[in-house]
Amino acid sequence: MLVLRAMFLLICHVPPHLKNLVSSTGHMVLRTAGGIPPRPRRRGRHALTLAEREEIACRVAAGASLRAVSRHLGRAASTISREVRRHGGRRTYRASQAEATAWQAARRPQPCHLARQPRLRALVARRLAQRWSPEQIAGWLRQTYADPAMRVSHETIYRTRFVQSRGALRADLRTHLRRGAAFRRPRRPPADGRGQIVDAVSIRVRPPEVADRAVPGHWEGDLLVGTVRSCIGTLVERHSRYVLLVKLPSKDTATVVQALARTVRTLPRGLMRTLTWDRGPELAAHARFTVATDVRVYFCDPQSPWQRGSNENTNGLLRQYFPRGKDLSHVSQAQLNAVARALNTRPRKTLDYRTPAAVLASIVATTG
Repeated sequence: MLVLRAMFLLICHVPPHLKNLVSSTGHMVLRTAGGIPPRPRRRGRHALTLAEREEIACRVAAGASLRAVSRHLGRAASTISREVRRHGGRRTYRASQAEATAWQAARRPQPCHLARQPRLRALVARRLAQRWSPEQIAGWLRQTYADPAMRVSHETIYRTRFVQSRGALRADLRTHLRRGAAFRRPRRPPADGRGQIVDAVSIRVRPPEVADRAVPGHWEGDLLVGTVRSCIGTLVERHSRYVLLVKLPSKDTATVVQALARTVRTLPRGLMRTLTWDRGPELAAHARFTVATDVRVYFCDPQSPWQRGSNENTNGLLRQYFPRGKDLSHVSQAQLNAVARALNTRPRKTLDYRTPAAVLASIVATTG
């Protein structure tokens, strides 16, 4: 399994100019797996650990009773008794050997759902032959059959089709799919924590005054991304559409939070009260940002950039200055300030052809 995962990473992440150097044998191994890396093996939550087995071996060798060992480890006496009996008894029990044997015995190649349900398997194969997509098949099954055994997700169909070792669907059925790729590349990205921000406060509990834009001091933020992992921070005030651009050497959360906090502290006190961000991990340390600036942070719903409409529109305007494919790491803060100044002094229809700078200036003058 470790070899297969290593081959998967090698094939998928090797630079293009080195692709031809990758072994064809390794490619065949990945093809058998459908390009899907196997899940790493993990120890069961209730399984004995190596440290516990070493404790059992020491105490048994010292002559302790199995019930005394169970009390010491906080395990059931029957668990200790079965463990010792499985691995040679009191005289020959060895922790390392017991650990290796148990780890090997835990391998259980579970047959997939389609392999266990011949009727469902035949139905899916027939629909695939009729050029139905896996998603269409999965949706149709949900509408047609109430029995959970006659339902299957589209991802399971894809995986069963591409992973030949599952053996549930014929290899030639791949020719009926819309795309004839040899490897399965799901549209949904792998779980990387994106969208799972600890203690994130939803935009849905944001004060109503933010939505109507009548009160200044509420901002939206995002990253404008360039090539080679370069990016700049963009901040837009919802009432005036005033723009601030922040140079970022990287987009890790510590760097982003520090740079944003430094920029916010240059504003007149009270001019930024809330900040609405998307679900990117660059603001995972939002609590630290709030402590440093006293600015509350709210997060949009996943895959809902329209909830930060002002910022999205501004990022579109910024593409006039920083087109896609541009390396933003060489753009200085002085250049960013010049671009922000150009946008802030441009008349905006939504402001009755006033400029964001003029609107913000009137806000500052009014609030003193």
